[in-house]
Amino acid sequence: MSNDKTHYRKAFDSPYLSSADIVDPVVLTIRRVVLEADRTKKTKDEFNTAYFVERELRPGEALKPMILNATNSKFLAQLTGAKFIDDWVNLSVTVYVEPNVRFGKETVEGLRLSKAAQRPAAPKELTDAAEAAAQLGTDAYAKFFNDTGPANRKLLASRHEAMKKEAAAADARKAGASDDPAASRRPTDEGGEVRDMDAAETGE
Repeated sequence: MSNDKTHYRKAFDSPYLSSADIVDPVVLTIRRVVLEADRTKKTKDEFNTAYFVERELRPGEALKPMILNATNSKFLAQLTGAKFIDDWVNLSVTVYVEPNVRFGKETVEGLRLSKAAQRPAAPKELTDAAEAAAQLGTDAYAKFFNDTGPANRKLLASRHEAMKKEAAAADARKAGASDDPAASRRPTDEGGEVRDMDAAETGE
């Protein structure tokens, strides 16, 4: 089946990922799951909603969040061994279409999850570059992560949250140093002095 085919229901736009969006099974990385109100505003219900690391489903097509129904929620609880959605993070899953889902008295298409094959490990050069960017702070790491491309983002998915925390810690260190006048001048390895931290990092 071609990924270029278009499901007829694509014309009826939804803020959530649906069976109309998935042509072939696709491996995605769940970044986090939150309980939030129905974004269609058609109901007052709240849904377990999965957000993904990947930004695009296909080139030029933004990846939407996915409502986790009872079946898919139970699957993630079994996969993780955790009943709390806060623990469903950085999970590699395959999203596919089940053609025979009972919905009331009707049989419809529905999204289902399965365990994805283990992703290859990120090469050392990539993780080193990510760590170096994180050491420069949130802005530097965000730029690196956005610019590195979809394939590398998938490889870094399992480390992404840890890298963000590392980048935030770097920001905090810089903020603390900027509050300390003595921190703006510090010895280099050669025993001399350098300019303030921000200028040294930007080369200005």
